[in-house]
Amino acid sequence: MPSALAAIVDDFQALSEPERLQLLLEFSEGLPALPERLNDHPELLEQVVECQSPLFLTIETEKNDGGQAPAVRLYFKAPAEAPTTRGFAGVLHEGLDGLSPEEILSVPDDMPELLGLTRAITPLRMRGMTAMLGRIKRKVAAASGVRA
Repeated sequence: MPSALAAIVDDFQALSEPERLQLLLEFSEGLPALPERLNDHPELLEQVVECQSPLFLTIETEKNDGGQAPAVRLYFKAPAEAPTTRGFAGVLHEGLDGLSPEEILSVPDDMPELLGLTRAITPLRMRGMTAMLGRIKRKVAAASGVRA
């Protein structure tokens, strides 16, 4: 698992269940807004229909100089009144944004369960985060030509 995401998982695992929910809320509040160029073009975003709240995402790949692997940029749009969904998006943004396609594709599919929220969050909401991660990995694989 990439180090930034592993650190987030460790942070969640070190907390009690109520504290984990508070940390998820903090990630919700820290989710960056869409860049203006994407706000004006909603057709560039893909809805993750498995989420209970409307969540849209897209990725962009930045070419790096010097032969380094390209960096994947993640963008999410979720309503402020959906803190759980926004929190999951915030975790994925902080843990994955700027990584290489290979690093993102190395994330275990069950990573959302490692946050220790399965008793505090409904299974439907947990499925939404798993779907977000799966959608990101599929989009990264398609964009980079790397097998997921």
